[in-house]
This record gives sequence, structure tokens and C-alpha cells, in this order.
Amino acid sequence: MSQQWPASAIATLILDGFDDYREQFRQITNGGRERFEQAQWQEIQQAAAARIALYEDFVSEVSQRLHKAYPAEVLLDVAQWPLVKSAYISLIDVRCDDELAETWFNSIFCGLFSHDQINDGCMFIHTTRPALRANVPTPLTRIYRPQGNIEQALRQIVEDYRFEVAYDNVERDLARLIKQVHENLPDWVCKDPELRIELFSSRLYRNKGAYLVGRINTRDEQWPLVIPLLHREGQGIQIDTLITDEAEVSIIFSFTRSYFMVRVDYPAEFVGFLKRILPGKHIAELYTSIGFYKHGKSEFYRALINHLASTDDKFIMAPGVRGMVMSVFTLTGFNTVFKIIKDRFAPSKNVDRNTVIEKYRLVKRVDRVGRMADTQEFADFRFPKAKFEADCLAELLEVAPSTVEVDGDTVLIRHCWTERRMTPLNMYVENASEAQVREALDDYGLAIKQLAAANIFPGDMLLKNFGVTRHGRVVFYDYDEICFLTEANFRHIPPPRYPEDEMASEPWYSVAPLDVFPEEFPPFLFADMKLRRLFSQLHGELYDADYWKSLQDAIRAGKVIDVFPYRRKAEQIE
Repeated sequence: MSQQWPASAIATLILDGFDDYREQFRQITNGGRERFEQAQWQEIQQAAAARIALYEDFVSEVSQRLHKAYPAEVLLDVAQWPLVKSAYISLIDVRCDDELAETWFNSIFCGLFSHDQINDGCMFIHTTRPALRANVPTPLTRIYRPQGNIEQALRQIVEDYRFEVAYDNVERDLARLIKQVHENLPDWVCKDPELRIELFSSRLYRNKGAYLVGRINTRDEQWPLVIPLLHREGQGIQIDTLITDEAEVSIIFSFTRSYFMVRVDYPAEFVGFLKRILPGKHIAELYTSIGFYKHGKSEFYRALINHLASTDDKFIMAPGVRGMVMSVFTLTGFNTVFKIIKDRFAPSKNVDRNTVIEKYRLVKRVDRVGRMADTQEFADFRFPKAKFEADCLAELLEVAPSTVEVDGDTVLIRHCWTERRMTPLNMYVENASEAQVREALDDYGLAIKQLAAANIFPGDMLLKNFGVTRHGRVVFYDYDEICFLTEANFRHIPPPRYPEDEMASEPWYSVAPLDVFPEEFPPFLFADMKLRRLFSQLHGELYDADYWKSLQDAIRAGKVIDVFPYRRKAEQIE
């Protein structure tokens, strides 16, 4: 039967579907420059969401094509799928996006078969691709050699990366860049005759910015280099700043950001280039940052199973206040949390399981403005039972028996999300210095404001629902109550009708499901009076319904508010 079984034809049909997906992905991505030049800010957000939706849409379409082309007894004969995999490998060996094609194959296989059929013989649990591709036919980067004249090199860069829209004021911006190079780098670097500036040949686009990305290096040292550009309507293109700090560049490529639009013919080579610039980033994050989030998920899974196989780490419950909707566990040596939905929610939560799932999926589609952790959704994780601490497994089985099962020596997690692990903000402020507390609360307020600017209202803004990253940024990570800001109804508390109203246990005014009273925030957010007063000094306008209404008015008027993923110098802020 194996000789007659249509392995090659099935492999070809799967790859044809991948080509259809990639073509649509390219079309949306390649429109990044025009949308930036035309200042089409709302279209940029729409394109970002549309590109994310492409993957599942095309996977579903290919699955339908397969079912239409072959009867179930042929298509679902899992014993024959190693032949499909072998035929598929021969087809993708000549491709420049072969690692992405492997992930695509996995998605199709998982869509056809239940997860208990997953094995490396039928799909690509481990990659068959080389770490680096040989003989890349086109140069990925442009090289500049200042030879002591850094100004001339920067001037050439500005010319080479010119847009159809004119620069606003090149001389002003060049003067700023030159000043920042000298401020950011040791004096000897600019005079080094072997100094090189290497930039990726394509610009990267995201939200209202375009980015030149590369590195500055001498024989012995290197610095990352990012040059953000802005399009000020009516003024032209402005070169905003020059960034060489690795931590700041890492934040630009953060897991809390929307995905870049960038023309990439050889994804593995570009990710390798980014990895050299940001050695602390896992390649899963880098693939995800440029829109290949499904392959980022594959790389994450491979890193996870390698970690479990090579360490004695065990799953434990994540530190922090136990959630009312989610149960969260983690691995001590693996910087990720795993979140599962509880079977029963606390009485104060007016949501159901399906609503929670949709809220988490919504976060994938919206602009996260650096303030919401990206998530990956998984089904049917299987882990060795020995990898769980006893109390962790007991708690998971107690709160989510429909999601967590034990089958012999295996624990099955039917559905979960993964997120980057952070320090819960409430725990952070308990152990922080006075200066750190002030900085964290200031950033907490900024996080709420920036989410609001992106038309996101967190709902439950308690400190326990925010985390602090390794770079000290405050990030929201609990999504079961989020909604679009424009859906909320911000109200002032009406004055009491009678003196007795203020003493009543129930409010003397009507409250609809989407009503929000910002005046109630202070005691709700801060039991500690000292923290309450400090936050009021830093961000007291958040307690005023009119502040929120003004943001709603701006969003409804079509304004896309600036939120910069990097620190801007005081003289640049208008």
C-alpha cells in the first residue's frame, strides 16, 4: 500500500498552501513602506491584525483541500505520514524559508490528527534544517566604513535609506545623530580606522515608526544600532534618534510589542543577524518579533523540551497572589509561566471560559504598545509526571480537572497559554527601595495611559495583574477583564441625594455592566495610604472620568496616539 499511497501529492498540496500563505504575508508586509509614507496609521493597525489572522485561515483552507482531495481512510492513515514528511523534506530543501515550512507542516498535521499522534516520525518536533543557510544569493546588509569621518558615513546612510516623502530637516537631524554617537560611544571608537556600521538592507516598520537596524563594530567590540524615523504629517520624515544601548534595543524587540513589518527573503539569516546584535534574546522571540509567531512557538516548544530533558527543573506554582480565573505555574530555570483556566471562577468574576479565551486571543491581534505580554496558546501539552512538584500538580488537578489529567506517568495539559515570567508588581513594591517604588508606580501609571492610548482598558488594574520585566518596565498580563477603551462608560459618581446615601452599603446610583467610576480607583488600587498618595501625585488624572473621556474622543476621531518604544531626549519631545 505504501507505494501507492499519495505521499508526494499530499506533501505538494501542503506546500502549495504554504506558498499561498507566504504570498499573502508578503503582500501585507511589503505595504509597510507605503503605509508609513502615506501616514496611514489606522491602516497600519488593520494590516497588523490581518497578517496575524492569515495563518489560521490558510491552515484551515489547506485542511479542507486535503479532505476534499482524499478520502478519510487514505488521508488519516497516520502510519503513512512519515512518507509525507520525507517527500516534504525533499521539496523544502531548496527553499529560503524552509524552517517556516516545517512549522507549517506541523500545523497541518496537528489540524488533521489528535495530539496523541504527535511524534517526530510524522512531523518536525525537531528541525531538520541547518542552523545557518549557505550560499545566500543576495546581501542582507549594507556596510559603511567611516575611516574617521563618522559624519560622512551617517550622511550616506540617510541618503541610502531615503523615502519617497522628503526629509523634514536633514541637517538638524544629522547634527543630533552625530552628537548622540559621540555621547553614546567611547571617544576612540569614531576614530578607529576599522570601525564598521552594518545595517540590514530593509527598513523595519511598526505602528507610526520606521527603523534602521544593525550594529556598530570594531575589531574587538560591537554595539547594536537602531535609528528610528518618524513621519510627521505635513512636515516630512524626521530622523528621531540613534540608539546603541543593548537594553533599549532589546525593549524595541520586546515580547510586549506588536510585530514588525519587514521584507525578509531569508528569515533564518535575518534572525541570525538579530541574534548577533541581541545575544540575550532567544530566537523564538526574534522570529515572533518579525511576524513569524507560529515559528516562534515552534522554537519555544523545542527550547522547552530540551530544557526539561537536560535539567532537574520541576514545575511549581508561580509566586504571587493566586488568580481568580487562571492558575499559573512555572519552571524555576525557564523564564516562562504557563496559565490554565480554572473550572470555577471566584463569584466576583462575571465572565465564562469562552469569554476568557477570546480576551486572550484579542491581545494577539491588538497593538500591545509595549505594555501587554504576548502569549502563545497551546493544546495538549504532555509532560512527565516526575517533572511536577507534588503540591503543584495537586493544585492544578484540584482547580482545573477538566484541563489537567494524569495518564500513568504523563500529565496532559489540554489547554494553556505561555507568557514571559515577570515579578508581580505588588511583590516588587513590597521589596523595593523608596526610589524604586516611585519609579515603578510612575511606570505603572504610564502603562495604563499607554494602553488607553491604544484603545485598551485593562479592567482590573490591581498591582497583582501587572509585572516588572528585567529591564524594569511595568507590563500588564491578566486579560480576563480587558475591553476596548471606547466600549467603557466612564462616569462621575453622582452627588448623594440624602446624607444617608453615603452611609448605605449599596450605591445610590445605577451601575451598568460597562460603567466605570475612576473616583473609586484610589482605595481599590492601594490599601497603603502612602502608595495611594504617591500615585495620586504622579498620575492623579487617572482618577478623573473626564481624562478617560478625552482619550475616547481622540480615538473615535481617528487619532492614533504616539507611544514610543524607546526613551526620547528632552529636546526631541514636543
